[in-house]
Amino acid sequence: MTHLTLITGASRGLGAAMAAQRLRQGHHVIGISRQASAELAALVATGNAMLTQWKLDLAEPEAAASQLAAWLAAQDGKAFASATLINNAGVVTQPGPLEGTPLAEASRGLRVGLEAPLLLSAAFLLGTATWPGPRKLLNISSGLGRRAMAGSAVYCAAKAGMDHFARAVALEQAALPNGARIVSLAPGIIDTDMQGQLRGADPAAFPERERFTQFKSQGQLDSPEVAAAKVLAYLDRADFGANPVADVRDA
Repeated sequence: MTHLTLITGASRGLGAAMAAQRLRQGHHVIGISRQASAELAALVATGNAMLTQWKLDLAEPEAAASQLAAWLAAQDGKAFASATLINNAGVVTQPGPLEGTPLAEASRGLRVGLEAPLLLSAAFLLGTATWPGPRKLLNISSGLGRRAMAGSAVYCAAKAGMDHFARAVALEQAALPNGARIVSLAPGIIDTDMQGQLRGADPAAFPERERFTQFKSQGQLDSPEVAAAKVLAYLDRADFGANPVADVRDA
């Protein structure tokens, strides 16, 4: 039997690194992104893992969740040793005050960062409810879901919502015989496109820009590969789910 791992935002950054590492471990990985990854496809061509790439825009979360529900319904759950959904995808709006954020951009940020994880989680939980193996939900959250920062209201709101829906789902699943375990996990500070966007922001609109510049100059950023290894090690912990809102640096 193989392990099933579904990852959103799997074409680049942390998502791509997690997908690559799970593929090397022999998982059946389903990557959900707007674009397919040639690098992941090449990795599978030289190994024995299985990769499925769905090109979906998570700004249309209902369609994505419907596709996941249909796919799960067609599977034999007994064929998988475990099933995991990693809600990794997220977008950062242009740093600055909320009133200066275009409405369409703010809406997209919330759809991708909060509505999509919630709907995909619902589809995953329903579609795997009778599967015999362990089931896990991992939300890639952020310290900004727990500590507000001026100039990033949409991102903060999405991550805070992600944390709190993890708490609620954990209570629901704890009452079930084979309930899924869920954690909303802050992954540490990672050298991704988002960090570059914050460093390049207008300091007049984003007063914390210098802080992010220092993260880079002082070598405080993990590479996506290092961060992915830490996140997956946390996912594989025996006590995963004991605390539904956590930090990868927790002991």
